[in-house]
Amino acid sequence: MKQSPTRRRWRKFKARKRGYYSLLIFSLIFIISLGAELVSNDKPYFVYYRGDLYFPMLQVYPETTFGGDFATETDYRDPYILEKINQNGMILFPPNPHSYASINLDLDVPFPSPPTMVNLLGTDDRGRDVLARLLYGFRLSILFGLALTIIGTGLGIIAGAVQGYLGGRTDLIFQRFIEIWGAMPELYLLIIFSSIFKPSVTLLLILLSMFGWMGLSDYVRAEFLKSRNLDYVVAARALGVGNIKIMFRHLLPNGMTPVITFLPFRMSGAILALTSLDFLGLGVPPPTPSLGELLAQGKSNIDAWWLSLSTFIVLVGTLILLIFIGEALRETFDPRKR
Repeated sequence: MKQSPTRRRWRKFKARKRGYYSLLIFSLIFIISLGAELVSNDKPYFVYYRGDLYFPMLQVYPETTFGGDFATETDYRDPYILEKINQNGMILFPPNPHSYASINLDLDVPFPSPPTMVNLLGTDDRGRDVLARLLYGFRLSILFGLALTIIGTGLGIIAGAVQGYLGGRTDLIFQRFIEIWGAMPELYLLIIFSSIFKPSVTLLLILLSMFGWMGLSDYVRAEFLKSRNLDYVVAARALGVGNIKIMFRHLLPNGMTPVITFLPFRMSGAILALTSLDFLGLGVPPPTPSLGELLAQGKSNIDAWWLSLSTFIVLVGTLILLIFIGEALRETFDPRKR
């Protein structure tokens, strides 16, 4: 029985063990990070108090609910509240009972503090748990990288398809525009806009997307230039098929090989861009968890080795996994390798 091209390529990808297992490991870590609130949180899964069941992750409860004195939101790590709850019921915390913004005020050493049984990877210079900030920061980096990759890929495909299919004067004008646009000082623009507007993930995504499409558009343009005069394209044009339908239904599937093979590398570049901007103080605003901010803290606190080492392992490990996945994809879609 003849296999479909998709299944055949999937089997070829699985045969590249390094890339296949890298994809499994990366997917597992990413899925865990998506549920970061269930793994690392200063709010418990549930509280059983005097015969009633409460879910603090889903609803805010005042201290008076658990025998406290104030009508403010309950601090479930407060020894007084914990004693009240344990006397009249039970409480269950996540494996790491710290959120990315919660501060450990019970430490008897200055911040940043080294790893202990309470803070497995230590705390940063504000007393926040490093493990929690790594987990939440990893999720932010991956989601940002995915969003930037998707937007940049979409813009690059559209620009490259228009250039390659229409050719002629359209291609010439587009190429001159890309040359001028690519010469713009991207870092200076980020500094200017960061001083004008309030820094946010959305602003970074928009600014980086404005420049992230140009590299891919060249490959798509080359594929369309190569295929636009083939017999099946000429026949479709003679039958009255519209240009947009020819471009995206007939030409694009045959030109997706460079797009797919470059996706992991583009994503690793997006993660590095966000980390670099956060390291320079031009990225996401505090107290948003980020890998770059932890690296900057490690640079400012040389003796706090746990800050730099843990962040370095997470960042380098993520990039290595993405590179292995990209190499396996490139070999899978290479027509010279059977």
